[in-house]
Amino acid sequence: MKINLLKITGLSAAIILLNGPAFSMNSEWEGAKGFMDTNKLWQQVQAQNVITGTVVDDKNSAVPGVGIRNQTSGKTTVTDANGKFTIEANAGEVLRFTYIGFETQNVTVGASKTVSVKLATTTETKLDDVTVVAVGYGTQLQKETTSAVAHVGADDFRQSGSRNALDLIQGKVAGLNITRSGSNPNSGVSVQLRGVVSVTGSTSPLFVIDGIPGGNPDLLQQDDIEAIDVLKDGSAAAIYGSSANAGVILITTKKGKAGPPQFNYSGYARKEYYNQWLDFLSPSEYKARIASGEIKQQNFGSETDFVDQLINHDNLSQNHNLNFSGGTDKTSYRASINYRDLQGIAKENSREEYTLRFNINQTGLDDRLKIQANLVTNFNKANLLGGGGWESEQTKNPTLSNFNPDGSYRFDLTSNNEYARLFQETSYRKQQTSSADVKVDLDIIKGLKASIFGSVTRNSGNDGAYRVKASENSLENTDFPGGGYAAKSDFLDQNFAVEPTLQYNTTIASKHTITALLGYSYRYGISEGLSASNRGFINDLFHEDNLGQGSALGVGKAAMGSYKNDNTLIAFFGRVNYSFAGKYLLTAILRREGSSRFGANNKWGNFPAISGAWNISDENFMKNVNWVNNLKLRVGYGETGNSGFSNNASRVTLGGGGRYLYPDGQYLETYGPNRNPNPNLKWETKRETNIGLEFTVLKSRLSGSLDLFKRTTKDLLDTYTSPQPPFVQSSIYTNVGTISSKGIELALSYAAFNTKDFTWDIDATASTLRNTLDSYSNDEYKIL
Repeated sequence: MKINLLKITGLSAAIILLNGPAFSMNSEWEGAKGFMDTNKLWQQVQAQNVITGTVVDDKNSAVPGVGIRNQTSGKTTVTDANGKFTIEANAGEVLRFTYIGFETQNVTVGASKTVSVKLATTTETKLDDVTVVAVGYGTQLQKETTSAVAHVGADDFRQSGSRNALDLIQGKVAGLNITRSGSNPNSGVSVQLRGVVSVTGSTSPLFVIDGIPGGNPDLLQQDDIEAIDVLKDGSAAAIYGSSANAGVILITTKKGKAGPPQFNYSGYARKEYYNQWLDFLSPSEYKARIASGEIKQQNFGSETDFVDQLINHDNLSQNHNLNFSGGTDKTSYRASINYRDLQGIAKENSREEYTLRFNINQTGLDDRLKIQANLVTNFNKANLLGGGGWESEQTKNPTLSNFNPDGSYRFDLTSNNEYARLFQETSYRKQQTSSADVKVDLDIIKGLKASIFGSVTRNSGNDGAYRVKASENSLENTDFPGGGYAAKSDFLDQNFAVEPTLQYNTTIASKHTITALLGYSYRYGISEGLSASNRGFINDLFHEDNLGQGSALGVGKAAMGSYKNDNTLIAFFGRVNYSFAGKYLLTAILRREGSSRFGANNKWGNFPAISGAWNISDENFMKNVNWVNNLKLRVGYGETGNSGFSNNASRVTLGGGGRYLYPDGQYLETYGPNRNPNPNLKWETKRETNIGLEFTVLKSRLSGSLDLFKRTTKDLLDTYTSPQPPFVQSSIYTNVGTISSKGIELALSYAAFNTKDFTWDIDATASTLRNTLDSYSNDEYKIL
C-alpha cells in the first residue's frame, strides 16, 4: 500500500519553438505567405527543406517512435531512440506529431530548419503506452516489450528508509524474494528470482547499474535511484548470456535535466526493536521451575537476561541526502551527497558511510553527439563485532551471570561470554568503493547510431581485529594463554568493461518498425588480498597496528596468506525487434560468449532467445470493449548460463604440500597440484519458456500481469569424487546434475483513490513455484 500526498495531473500540450518569430502555431504564417505569393516561380522549382528536430516529453526525456507526418506532402517518419527526426518540409507546411498517450501536436514550419517539440500526456493516458523500461543495452516502451519484464519507478518505491536498494521494491515484483538474515546493517540481502537455479554456482541475479555489468549495490542510495527493472525470464535475460541464469536486475540512477538549478534535501530516521518470537522462561520463572524440580539445573543465584544485554536499545539510524541539478539543453548535471548512519539492534554493530555521486550530460555536433558520464564513490566504516551469539544466549541458564562476584567477567569452558566480547574485542572494516562510467552516442546517419560504453569499478577495504590479554579467547588459548591476539587484512577488487554497440531503426510503409542492435562486450576482473594474524602480545598497547610483536611469529605459529586471481569474458551479441502497426511484436536475441573460467574444450557458448507479443486491445474488435484499456499476450523462450564459480576451477592449481627435510639438511616447503584439471568444465545452462498476459482495465484503475513459466537447468556444477589414478586429487569440480522448475506469478496494482492532491495505490503480488532436482549423478560421477 502506498499513499502519495501530492499528484501532478496531466499537463496541457506545450511546444518549444526555436528562434522565436520563425515559428507560429497559427495555420497561416504571414511572413512566409507573403514571401511565397511573390516568389511562386521559385516555389515551383525549389527542393524541399530538410527539417531536423527533437521530441521530448513533459520531463524533457526523449520520446522514441513518435509518428511525424507532413500534412501537405504526405511524407512520414518517426523519431529514433534519442527522440530525433528528419523530414522534408517547406515553410508554411504543417507537421503533425502523434504518439499514443500524448496530445497530438500540429507545428507549422517556419524559416528555421530545426524544431524542438515537447509533448504532454493527457488525463486519459494509458500507463503502458508511456512507461519506458530498461531491457539491457537499450530501452523500450512497456507496451512494446515481448518478455517478462517488471518495471518499478521512483513513484512506486516503498516509502520507508531502506538499508539496501532492493528494499525499495520489496513486494513489488512477483517471483522476486528479498530476504535479510538478521539486523546486521553490514549484511546484504539474499535475492532469489523464480526459485533455485543452481546448487553450488551463483544464485543471485546479475546487477547492471547504469549499464555497468556486475555493478556494486553498495554505491546506491535510495534518493539517487530513478527506476529498477527486472528481466525475469530467459527470453529477456539472454542478452547477458552466462551471467544471467538467475535473472537480471537493471538499476537506473537519476540524471541531470535541463532547467534552472534545483536543490533538494530528504532524510529519514528509523528505530528498530527486538521481537522475541520464541517464548522463553524469564529468569524468575526459570528459578521457580528449578525449585519445583521441573528443571534439573543448578541455581547459581543470579537473574540474567543474557539476550537483553546484547541489545542496543538506544539504536537510531538516520539518512540524509542533498542533491542539486540543472543545466541547459546542451549541458546538464546532477550531484548528490549522502550521509548514512546505520545502527543494528545488537550492540557494537553499526555502519557509517558517505556517498558522493556526480552525473554530467553533454550534447554537441548539432545534437548528433551525446556524452554521459557518471562518477560515484562510497566511504564506509563498519563495526563488525556484534550481531552474533543470539542462540547460545537464549538457551543459557539465566541464574548464571556475565560477572564474577568481584566484578570481573565470568568465563567457563562450556560457553562464550558474548557480553564480555563486546568490550574486550574489536573487529572493523574500512572500505572505499568507487565506479566511473562514460557512454558516447553518435548519430551517424538517419536511424543509425553508434555507441560505446566503458566502466571501471574499484572496491578496496582494510579489516582489523584485536582481542585483549584478559579476553576469554586469549585466556583460553592453549599455545599462548593470556597473550593478546591481533589480525589485519586487506583486499582489492577491480572490474573493467568496454561495450561498443551499433543500433539501427527504421519504419517501412508507416507500419513496419524494425530495430536492430549489434554489440561486443569485454569484461576483465581482478581480485587480490593479504591477511596476517599473530598471538602472544604481552601488552594491549599496539592492538593490531604492530603485528610483528606477537610471540607466535617467533616460533612459526603466526598466520599469513595472500591471493590474486583474474578472469576475462568477451561476447558478441545481437537483438532484432520487429513491430507491425504496434500490434504484433517479435524479438530475437543471440549472444555468443567466451570466458576464461570455462574449460579448454568449452570456452564458448551460444545463448539464443525468441519472444513475441500481441497487443489485443489495439484490434478493431476491441474498440467497443470500453472497460479494457490495455491487453497484451506474450510468449517467449530463452537460454541463459551460469558462470558464477571460482576463476581457476577448470585449471590445475598449485598449493603447499608441507615442509620436508631436504638432502641439504634444511626443512623446505614443497608444492604440488591441489586441484584436478577439468577441460570439459562449462557453464550451467537454463532453458526457459514463459507465457504472460498483461492487462489494464476499469479506466486504468486496475492493472497487472499473469505469468506461467517452465524451465530446466542442466549441467549443474558440484564437487564429485574422482578416481585415483588417473586423477591426482580425490575430487573434481564438474557438470552433472539437472534441476527443473515451474510456477505461476500474479502482480496486481489498484488505484483506489486518484484525486488532485491525494492518491492511494494498492499493490499485491503472489507466486507459486515447484523445484525438482531431476538428477545429480551420471555414469561417471555419482552422489552416494
